[in-house]
Amino acid sequence: MLVGSLLASHFNRSGGDVDVSRVYFETPSGELSGLLYKPDGADGEPRPTIIATHGYLNSAEMQDAQAIEMSKRGYVVLALDLYDHGHSTNTAEKEVEFFSFWPQAMYDAVQYMYDQDFVLKDEAGNGIIAVSGHSMGGFSSTHAVMLDEKDVAENGFRKIYGSLTFGSDYWWLTTMGYTPEQINAAYAGRPTGKVAGRYDEFFFDRDAEMASRTVVEKDYVNTEEGSGFLGNPENPQAGVIYEVDGGKRVIYQPNETHPWNHFSKTATGDAIDFYDAAFQDYSGLVTIGEDGQTWMYKEYASFIALIGFFLFFMPFILLLSKLPFFKGIRTPQPHIVATPKSAGAKAANYALLIFGGLFPALFFAALYSGDPSGMRILTQASLILAVTFAVVLIVGFVKGQERDIRSWALIMLVLSVIQLVLLKNQETLIAVNSYFGAPTVNPILYWAINVSIVLFMLLISSHYLMKKPDGATISGYGVKAGVKTVVAALVTAVIAVVAGYGILYAVDAVFKTDFRLWTVAVKTFEPQHLVALLKYAPLFLIYYFIVGVSVNMNTSGEKFNGLKGYVAAILHFVGGLILYLIYQYGLLFATGTAGYPSESLSSIIVIGLVPVLSVAAVFNLFLYRRTGNVYTGAFLNAVLMTLITLANTALYTVL
Repeated sequence: MLVGSLLASHFNRSGGDVDVSRVYFETPSGELSGLLYKPDGADGEPRPTIIATHGYLNSAEMQDAQAIEMSKRGYVVLALDLYDHGHSTNTAEKEVEFFSFWPQAMYDAVQYMYDQDFVLKDEAGNGIIAVSGHSMGGFSSTHAVMLDEKDVAENGFRKIYGSLTFGSDYWWLTTMGYTPEQINAAYAGRPTGKVAGRYDEFFFDRDAEMASRTVVEKDYVNTEEGSGFLGNPENPQAGVIYEVDGGKRVIYQPNETHPWNHFSKTATGDAIDFYDAAFQDYSGLVTIGEDGQTWMYKEYASFIALIGFFLFFMPFILLLSKLPFFKGIRTPQPHIVATPKSAGAKAANYALLIFGGLFPALFFAALYSGDPSGMRILTQASLILAVTFAVVLIVGFVKGQERDIRSWALIMLVLSVIQLVLLKNQETLIAVNSYFGAPTVNPILYWAINVSIVLFMLLISSHYLMKKPDGATISGYGVKAGVKTVVAALVTAVIAVVAGYGILYAVDAVFKTDFRLWTVAVKTFEPQHLVALLKYAPLFLIYYFIVGVSVNMNTSGEKFNGLKGYVAAILHFVGGLILYLIYQYGLLFATGTAGYPSESLSSIIVIGLVPVLSVAAVFNLFLYRRTGNVYTGAFLNAVLMTLITLANTALYTVL
């Protein structure tokens, strides 16, 4: 962690030539925050400035490529957290959730930056400030230009000099009542650019957007909107600068997906080229024409720190377990769960394992996005199971069947009814409210709970029908423990997370970096995230406990010793999700249409889930093998992974 953070800080600060600090400032809607990159000499000689911001569910740190590359070239850069993301909060009343994040955020940041002495203005008072954003940040940047143009009549000058957006078209602005013509006119003579990835999951094809089938290949420059932005040239070309209304305009079309814009030398190179063209009149203050990129070294160094962060927990917990109270997390090693002996039992066991691994992926779109066909299948299946096990239970009592059969049927009936209720109330359960205020975490939690129920059904069935007849007991799954063990496991997990984040906060204070690679990040948080953690973590504990038991149950025995066991554990957690991504994006790149063309946001969510759940799988199995029970791993995963998720996504502070 120390080595990675030291290196990350070196590249983040361009070898010490740039000062990086976190700033907070009050706005009419609340408080905005960001990382301010200020080159040496900017206090005495104001510089052209760039305000760069992120998209939905991300934070300011996602703009490190622009921030590093442009600050080392002499620009002042503010990497901004939009409202209710990262360290920013919106305390105003919200009528429409999504529109509370972005319409005013960028322009509020422009007002703040314009008043800073280190930000350049020309003799007429025009701010030499470029606004830039990815996805939702792109909407905010474009709207800021429109608001600035409206204020020209009153101010007599412009605060925004130019605009560059990534991964955003006019879709959400048109929902506010603007037309593409009005938006294009607002750019006036400002230099303006767009980075429109050909495989962007969301935008750049209005027909696809209207049909809600957006995960297809795009060619934005040849759409009506893209051509109109460029002034309707006869044969519009990507990467070519056009003169429109006295200003420069350009569209770049890298072969990238929506999130890949953040981690791309191509897209970053396009940004550098754009700013070179836009600010060529200020070459005395900033460096123009320098092609080398170093931002990726900061990412690689932060990845080293991220690896160190996750590795930290295992030896730290083992050290804690040597102390008097904490040694209570250790229980006698469980008896190895019996493996199926007959060919039929083995086949049935493998079938259950395969279904258990594939189910989380097969129905991710249904449980996350509410896909009607998938929800219908799940609802019908739950209803059939409930009726079936009600009949089995009644027959079992009437005929006096074995107690185990009746117990199995009763548990399956209860689980089926619970899931049926959950499925019938999906819209209500995933809705954002004053208690559960994270709009993307809610459907993930809903998915996790439903997956837990199905896995629990499989566990119960496997135990009663195959493993118990061969001598398996509950103790063999690592769930038999006393109250002292459970309490010690919880306290151990909490202390470990506090220790890990204590190091992170020290790193943030000294180096102004966090632990990350691309979209997988462990970052500092605000008090509201801790409040949300207390609400979400107990429910996520259900998922990590049941999946943990399932892994322990199915990775016992000599054949799963060593690395093979960890591979099996990871596949148990994310094997189906990996296949989902291969199918989704393999078809997109091969044919131009994704496997699930309607699943844009959910597919991106899966990309983030795979590494996080893979780490959770390793924690679960490692701590099970060292402590003899599932509790420490389940508590650690519930607290740590939930906090990581909440700190990296949108969280409403006022509803």
